[in-house]
Amino acid sequence: MIIITVFSIVLTILVYIFTLFVAKRYSSPFTTPVFLSTVIIIIALVASHISYKEYEPAKEIMTYLLGPATVALAVPLYKNRHILIQNLLPALAGVLTGTILTIITAILLGKAFKLSKLMITSLSIKSTTIPVASEISKIIGGDEILVAAFVMITGMFGAMFGLKILDRIKVSSPFSRGLSLGTISHGIGTSQAVKEGELQGAVSSVAMALSAVFTSILVPWLIPLFLN
Repeated sequence: MIIITVFSIVLTILVYIFTLFVAKRYSSPFTTPVFLSTVIIIIALVASHISYKEYEPAKEIMTYLLGPATVALAVPLYKNRHILIQNLLPALAGVLTGTILTIITAILLGKAFKLSKLMITSLSIKSTTIPVASEISKIIGGDEILVAAFVMITGMFGAMFGLKILDRIKVSSPFSRGLSLGTISHGIGTSQAVKEGELQGAVSSVAMALSAVFTSILVPWLIPLFLN
């Protein structure tokens, strides 16, 4: 078991380094490291006959190491604190509006496609980071497995296409770009925002946190309003 854990950690690190190289060499939504590395690791685990249960200890270790990485986001936050304070009210308004719209849009699309109530409730919290979304799902009656899947897909889509969509609609402000990614595609989107610039990363991390708070408050009220 220890050998499989070590192998899984080394595999994940090497694959991610490889996908960073590929992304620099061939710029495309489909070479985004978070997407490409996920695909390669899944293929490698299947080919190696390593189950998710066997891979899980490695995942737990790497997830634990995300703690210091998350705390490190405080550095760009501190450096850009004056800009954040100056734009606090517009940021709050933007995150609140974005959070409400993404929840309502998910619910209405679910109803339009005649999805079950379980699917819709799970889909409604797709733009919140997994630890928060998992806790919210217990309150609103969602399915934690579905929630995790929807959150990952949303984050991956934001990382792959978010910046390109913002380019297409001519959103050039670093503050606005970071705010958009953090609000809609949580931590995975924030990882892309950090790569684009320090300010974008700082704003995105604040937006991610605020979106989680707003979603926790709003979803238990909006679900009954639109589904009953």
